[in-house]
Amino acid sequence: MEEEIKNTEEMNSPLNEERIEKSVEVKEEIKEEAPPRKRVKEKRKKIDKEKDELIKANLDLKEKVLRITAEMQNIKRRSEIDLANAYKYDGFDLMEKLLPVLDNFERALSIKQEGTEKFLEGFKMIYDNLRGILLSKGVTEIECIHKEFDPTIMNAVMTDTNNDFANNIVLDCLQKGYMYQDKLLRPAMVKVNERNVTQENNERNDEE
Repeated sequence: MEEEIKNTEEMNSPLNEERIEKSVEVKEEIKEEAPPRKRVKEKRKKIDKEKDELIKANLDLKEKVLRITAEMQNIKRRSEIDLANAYKYDGFDLMEKLLPVLDNFERALSIKQEGTEKFLEGFKMIYDNLRGILLSKGVTEIECIHKEFDPTIMNAVMTDTNNDFANNIVLDCLQKGYMYQDKLLRPAMVKVNERNVTQENNERNDEE
């Protein structure tokens, strides 16, 4: 009986209570230091997810940088082409406005009246100078008479029938056309041969 009382007193003593508290604290520290496997697994899963998201974001960023770089190169290339064309066709509008002046000179020179020879001689000098300037700037006349009609550089304003020429051949030029470098400055106004297709086929068969 005395021993039981003694044991009870020891258990209830402040020293024993302090030991119990320390034991509980140690267990809680161990619990905190060693988290459950589930928590470690969740944390690892979260890290893997963040890693995948970073990899995807990095790939998206690389793709965006490549796309922007390609767009910049295209813009640069287009700018260079536009600048080259602007330099190449510089003065296009001025050349186009000078063509009616050239036409008027040609009309004046085609009029032959007695007593106007010296007057027209001065016109001819101005005309030749103007034509020479246009030629030096890259303006060239479109050759069209007795050539096959080309709708890209000619306008057919009239048709006629001439059996001496094949169908779709230019018979006459009503207004001269001009090129500026390799660009159409003004189309030629032409008269085109329009023959009977049946007759032309018969002629071809006869030749064969």
